[in-house]
Amino acid sequence: MKAGSLNGWVARVDAAEYGVCRTLNSCATHAPVRRLFQAVSRLGDGVLWYALLATLPLVAGRSAVRPCLVMALVGLLGVGIYKLLKRTFVRERPFITHDAIELGAAPLDRYSFPSGHTLHAVAFTWQATAHFPALAWVLVPFTVLVSASRVVLGLHYPSDVLVGATIGGLLAELGLALS
Repeated sequence: MKAGSLNGWVARVDAAEYGVCRTLNSCATHAPVRRLFQAVSRLGDGVLWYALLATLPLVAGRSAVRPCLVMALVGLLGVGIYKLLKRTFVRERPFITHDAIELGAAPLDRYSFPSGHTLHAVAFTWQATAHFPALAWVLVPFTVLVSASRVVLGLHYPSDVLVGATIGGLLAELGLALS
């Protein structure tokens, strides 16, 4: 696909998703909702995942070392993949493209496709709960909130989140195969 036709396709998808983005972003006009999603988004920057990787071996012992190393490698692979895709698709964030979408938190970079927060939340949660099922009650709802935060805060389109989740799931399965 040529750059011009790719840009045209991205613009059509952006327009199709605008209504959903606007509706979800309007939730952030309520200060308690905005603060909740900002906090979740900040934890999803990596803070929670780093803490999880550092804590699991201390709590679960030696049996957690290999899964944590694999999760860290999967996380690094995820960074490489989403950065490559962001450079390829150069999809502007919703708050940049649409004046009615309000920015609810500072972005980590310029482009939106795919959602790296969602990719990592799904990958880490999938792997962690496969090895330590007792964590599911905390990690699964957190992952849902991280994914929702991306659209609510005006940082991503729903398709960015969906593709990020898909890549995260695929990477998690790769990680589980290596564990």
